[in-house]
Amino acid sequence: MSEAKMYVNPIAEKYSKDINGRVIVVDKSGIVKGDSNKEFLGETFRHKEIQNALNGQTSTNTFKFKEYGHVLYVAVPAIVQNRVVGATLLSISINDIYKDVNHIKLNLFFISIVCILLIALISFIFSGFAIMPLERFTKVINSMAKGDFKQRVEVNTNDEFKNMAYAFNAMIMKLDQVDKQRKEFVANVSHELRTPISSIKLLSESLLHQDEDDINIYKEFMMDIAAESDRLNNIIDELLSLVDLDKEKLHLNYKITYINFLLEKIVNRLKPLAEKKDIKLKLYLNEKIQIKVDSDKIQQAIINIIENAIKYTQEGGEVKVSLYSQGKWCIIEVRDNGIGIPENGLTHIFDRFYRIDKARSRKTGGTGLGLSIANQIVALHQGNIEVESKIGKGSVFYIKIPNDIKL
Repeated sequence: MSEAKMYVNPIAEKYSKDINGRVIVVDKSGIVKGDSNKEFLGETFRHKEIQNALNGQTSTNTFKFKEYGHVLYVAVPAIVQNRVVGATLLSISINDIYKDVNHIKLNLFFISIVCILLIALISFIFSGFAIMPLERFTKVINSMAKGDFKQRVEVNTNDEFKNMAYAFNAMIMKLDQVDKQRKEFVANVSHELRTPISSIKLLSESLLHQDEDDINIYKEFMMDIAAESDRLNNIIDELLSLVDLDKEKLHLNYKITYINFLLEKIVNRLKPLAEKKDIKLKLYLNEKIQIKVDSDKIQQAIINIIENAIKYTQEGGEVKVSLYSQGKWCIIEVRDNGIGIPENGLTHIFDRFYRIDKARSRKTGGTGLGLSIANQIVALHQGNIEVESKIGKGSVFYIKIPNDIKL
């Protein structure tokens, strides 16, 4: 027990903070040598996942608890010289993922219900002379309720029903696009979450297999684990940001903000990211501007835009950030000489989960939420974001915020 307190348990506690979860370490007899919550130290732990790990099998499972909600369990064996000497159990809350997925499902369900009620009402009013067109609508809506968004309403009349059919078909196409984006988003998030978790598992196993006592090696491994944990947290933070921005009565903490200083802080923060790709990140402060904004949220929007410019600019490229005013607008211009955006993608870049080049986006990281979050934040400040781009020459984002926001 004293050895666990001196060595194993402190590592378990630190690791649990990094992943925002719980870590339990047992020896080959199932006796707990490390518990980040200090609840089971010294006790024999007979959890199913631990027993599988002690038998040499990596085990994962999800549970739903009344008190904690959905929890992911990952148990891995600790193997030294082909012998299982213990096991580690990680438990991480995945409530946020379930909430977001359920929220998307609920929205689609409500849309289907509203459509069904709308068609039912029209059928009641015009049942005498419009039964056939309405039956076609009802048939398609029933297919939509079952998840089929490929059906279309065909109306050959030249009255309002034909116009309604065109509008309805356009709505179905939009819903089909949203459904595809939802499925793609769930797949992307699953991939993004699985990647850091797998890396953490691999790094922790490698750490357990280290025979050397060099503290620098342990520090290097722990820094890698912390980086993967940060990556996991970034994904969750973006999802939480979307949830916050969707609140009808979101409170913005307006205060006079010196935009010049804010941009200097942001650029200094992002320079290491640019330097990794040998990109020149330059700041041009053409005027001194102070306006009322929620500094934390507007900073998040600007960071998302600049990070996006850095991600899609080739090594050795250049990203310029400029500040100036134009009429009633404070304008923050972000200009890069990167890969550019196709013309047909300009109308969709602020859509949630939209990715112009899925292969490149996966390589550069992210979930396709950054620009959507930035656009919503600027819109909440009664502003807008305009984009100009040419393939192979780069893009320019104009973040426009009014100088006199009406509170």
